Amino acid sequence: MSAARWQYAHAALRRGRGEGPRVIAEIKRQSPSAGVIRPWARGDVERIALEYVKGGAAAISVLCDRVGFGGSVLDLRRAVRVVGAPLLFKEFVLDDLQVALAARAGAHMVLLLVRALTQQRLQSLCDTALRFGLAPVVEAADSEELERALETSATIIGVNARDLKTFKVDPQAAQRALQRIPAERIAVHMSGVHSASDYRAVADGRADAVLIGESLMRAQQPADKLRELLAVPRAQPRGQPTE
Repeated sequence: MSAARWQYAHAALRRGRGEGPRVIAEIKRQSPSAGVIRPWARGDVERIALEYVKGGAAAISVLCDRVGFGGSVLDLRRAVRVVGAPLLFKEFVLDDLQVALAARAGAHMVLLLVRALTQQRLQSLCDTALRFGLAPVVEAADSEELERALETSATIIGVNARDLKTFKVDPQAAQRALQRIPAERIAVHMSGVHSASDYRAVADGRADAVLIGESLMRAQQPADKLRELLAVPRAQPRGQPTE
């Protein structure tokens, strides 16, 4: 399989000079912490995917996990049919078969959770993703997990601002962790962005991209909400990431 998919994802998420962080807009029906986020109707995946692109999203994350999130790989396929933006297959990926499924469904990226995998398995799944032409997105939720993420070959590293045990959001801790991601990698801020001021705070830091889901999914017009979040002064990232 061509490497074009991961290259396309990298180009879409890399923050340009003088720009704000790129947005990965998430399609998410529900979550364990928030319950039902948006009442669902036929055709919503396609409509929301188009709204996200219309509003300025650089990429789209699709929750494909059914337990707790109500998603399906069919949602990813529905999004693939209507938009050309890079797509992130978001599921609890534990097996190579899930990576193969993501590739066949049309994904460009696959999410790998550090805390769900041994280090050997994490690297193995990164290798599998790259063999399928996909970009592994390795997500960490604390400093120890970040160290493990940085030991992999993944170029895209995400830091979740939400504590996955307590569900408490700590954006400052996430910002500090993001500063540790080397410049040659793509740093993604995940969770906790609900307003233009939240986005502005992320824009003042290291993040190349920010994943936003719940606030967009709750909006009657997701495109308008995304434009509202992005309508802030473009800022340069502060400081240099440590090597």
